[in-house]
Amino acid sequence: MKASKMLIPTLKETPQDAKIASHILLIRSGMVKAEVAGVYNFLPFGLRVVNKIEKVVREEMNKSGAIEILCSALQPKELWVESGRWEKYGPELMRLKDRHDREFCLGPTHEEVFTSIARELIKSSKNLPLNIYQIQTKYRDEFRPRFGLMRSREFIMKDAYTFDKDEEGLNASYDIMYDTYSKIFTRLNLHFQPVLADTGNIGGNGSHQFMALSDVGESEIVYCDECGYAADVEKATTKLDGYKGKKEDKIIKVHTPNHGTIEELEEFLKMNPKDMTKTLIYHDFVNEKYVIAIIRADRELNLIKLVNEIGSNENYLRLATDDELLNLGFVKGYSSPIGHDKEYEVYVDFEVAEMDSFLTGANEKDYHLLNVKYKRDFDGKVCDLKNACKGDLCPICGKPLNQERGIEVGQIFKLGTKYSAAMNCNYVDSDGKNKPMVMGCYGIGITRVMQSIVEQYHDEFGIKWPVNVAPYEVVVVPVKIKDETQYNLANEIYEELEKEGIEVIFDDRDASCGFKFKDWELIGIPYMIISGKNASENIVELKNRMTLEKIEISKDELIKKLVKDIKDAR
Repeated sequence: MKASKMLIPTLKETPQDAKIASHILLIRSGMVKAEVAGVYNFLPFGLRVVNKIEKVVREEMNKSGAIEILCSALQPKELWVESGRWEKYGPELMRLKDRHDREFCLGPTHEEVFTSIARELIKSSKNLPLNIYQIQTKYRDEFRPRFGLMRSREFIMKDAYTFDKDEEGLNASYDIMYDTYSKIFTRLNLHFQPVLADTGNIGGNGSHQFMALSDVGESEIVYCDECGYAADVEKATTKLDGYKGKKEDKIIKVHTPNHGTIEELEEFLKMNPKDMTKTLIYHDFVNEKYVIAIIRADRELNLIKLVNEIGSNENYLRLATDDELLNLGFVKGYSSPIGHDKEYEVYVDFEVAEMDSFLTGANEKDYHLLNVKYKRDFDGKVCDLKNACKGDLCPICGKPLNQERGIEVGQIFKLGTKYSAAMNCNYVDSDGKNKPMVMGCYGIGITRVMQSIVEQYHDEFGIKWPVNVAPYEVVVVPVKIKDETQYNLANEIYEELEKEGIEVIFDDRDASCGFKFKDWELIGIPYMIISGKNASENIVELKNRMTLEKIEISKDELIKKLVKDIKDAR
């Protein structure tokens, strides 16, 4: 392709709304262009990258035995009512009506649609197991779209669904997809970590996320180098550290004037935060109730764990307001599970339940209670509520856990019969009985993968695309476009590489070589060939964008080297 015929809308300046390197570079390199917040147009270079990522995904999915289909993004309300998610999914669901006042949504995911297809088309156990997938645009009304393609309102996703006769079949299908995902992300050159994960709005009884490791990732993961345990913090459990606090004694009310925060109490009482607790009151809008959660003061509450315990939805759970606290009998900064007239559901973290005593609020302004003990002084359900973090003990081997951030690029779920039972997606077994199909769900964020690759592969000059996902593999640049020798040698190399099936650009633009070099470094073409002062000797300079290596090489040796290196890297 001749550069003079291409759309190359590179930018010198950093976009105002872009905060992280990958988002900045995708816009500056002309890969994408924002339409409105959270909605992007894919320009020629960006679309080629997307197509190459999809190609890898398709090849590995097809090898696994999956069959590709394509469903509508427009989904009728009736299917979501059947599954019970029309009201429960949350405000991210984009809802609309047609001219006949019939309600629809733009699909954020496709469990209901795939389940309806299976129940209509599969009747016999002879058709099982079955794995069907699609690559399609999804829509979620994100409250605050950010980080470019990481958290957008419209995104491209590969989603697959397996249908099996029983749990044993589901486990086999799940293992195949786990292996397939590992192969996909390996081929895409991502540094990734599979971790145990929460099932969230999708539901089910088991899940793994595939995390592209990155300092800017929105997810925290903990892992053990000793035994290989790894989990998202929303799912991670830890072995208790054995901390008991002070020995049990009678409750003492202590005066703590204007000291309502953990930091203030730590200084005023000269106490270790491990000996204090936080009492958090949440309003659950799904079940229209208030609940109390108690964790050690040196810990952070994991909202997803609490949501799972109370059977709610994270979009409909929030901390009680000051007015609500007052009406409920609590005092802000001095709340406690002790000392109020009404009964509330109380959830107590394992660490708190194991302590001999601790400090909590007295439900009275400027007062706290010392030597409080679970069971003796109050009751509640004991469960895991805290965020796991670096240094906590591995639940498997007891060694200290490490912690990193990651970008979720894929997730797999064991759905079981959550959707098939609700939507009457049955098959007839060998005894002639109707049984619900046992389902799995498997997603990959195609556009998230694209940005994750940029996040892992870039420098101060621009993107460094791996060969197999780069928009083009080689660019040939004559230093002086009007120098006949340089131009002709560059054109010969361009034509020979094209004949060899290499994706190559000939930069025939009438611009300075410095301008061109900056463009291609920013865009991230893996190999740049420069036809310059040694062109008369058939010698060019070859630059490797990934390694930054530069070598002088003859034309014939260059062609042989590039053809081999590129075909090996595809």
